[in-house]
Amino acid sequence: MQSNNVILPPQTIGIIGGGQLGRMMAMAAKYMGYRVIVLDPAPNCPTAQVADEQIIAPYDDLAAIKELTAKSDVVTYEFENVDLQAATYIEKEGKLPQGAYALEVTQNREKEKTLMKELHLPVPEFFIVRNGVECQEALKKVSFPVVIKTCRGGYDGKGQFKLNSKADIPEAIQFAEKNNHCIIESWISFDREISIVFTRTATGIIEFFPVAENVHKNHILFQTTAPANVSEEVQQKARKAATLLANKMNVVGTFAIEMFVSGEEIYLNEMAPRPHNSGHYTIEACNISQFAQHIRAICGLPLIPVNLLEPSLMINILGEDVVPTLRAMAKVNQGFVHLYGKDEAKAKRKMGHITFIGENNIEQVKQFEEAKQ
Repeated sequence: MQSNNVILPPQTIGIIGGGQLGRMMAMAAKYMGYRVIVLDPAPNCPTAQVADEQIIAPYDDLAAIKELTAKSDVVTYEFENVDLQAATYIEKEGKLPQGAYALEVTQNREKEKTLMKELHLPVPEFFIVRNGVECQEALKKVSFPVVIKTCRGGYDGKGQFKLNSKADIPEAIQFAEKNNHCIIESWISFDREISIVFTRTATGIIEFFPVAENVHKNHILFQTTAPANVSEEVQQKARKAATLLANKMNVVGTFAIEMFVSGEEIYLNEMAPRPHNSGHYTIEACNISQFAQHIRAICGLPLIPVNLLEPSLMINILGEDVVPTLRAMAKVNQGFVHLYGKDEAKAKRKMGHITFIGENNIEQVKQFEEAKQ
């Protein structure tokens, strides 16, 4: 059951997952006056550094989930691979406004794409395969290139493999044998990738953030520009698709959908039932951030109408970027640097982000980059 209770400060918000998204949720909640408890197996995780309390336990530890639920007035999560049994328990206790269904769909690419197809939304042609033989049969029906992905797990390019020609079929068969439940999708030639981030209340009211444009490097989000360089027609199609999905899944809170744009057409890619990396720009560039709006939605507060205050450009800070970023930070007054408090700066690991706002944001990036030397 979904709770329509209004949760007011200083009541307690429980967060499952202690990474950067949980940290920024917690910061928004603390700003408003809430107490925050986080459940995460890593002591002193990024969220714990700004929370009131941490329960140190695995995400699927039901005793820990029950403790979190008992101590919290409402519970949310910062990633989609939450244990479904745990989510169902919290929902039955009336403390998970987001519900378990959106998790069930978004943590399984087959369910995700099937739902989109049922709603007659534009998606690449796809086939579900469960072993090497089914993979071989499916690949007889496709035009190359295609991509094969695991149906569960996988992020930042992990758990997927692109087939450029028939020469790659043996490797794809091995991939299917190893991972079993996989999806094969037609490769979309696109002009740009966009994401639409929005927040929905339990009563069905939706507030959209500006459509943003994403650039990836090595399958990891490199930068996000808002607003996206797309037509009003494309933006309307993105909002319409998002509204259909949000209402079908009874979404509560902040939610993101990534899409490909080819000409004036859109193709839906993946969904995230939570705040998203491509929505970080909202902290400085909008009158309310994706995190503060999320807290309002799960707590039953009315949403604030969204305004873009300044054009923005957000760049991720990976492990190898931390030292040069700190060097530049000491020299220039450009950019809003966010570091997530992770314990170790590993290569390709998201350690933070930096947002530049204003009409001259590209010039600001240039100055910042020069100051890294």
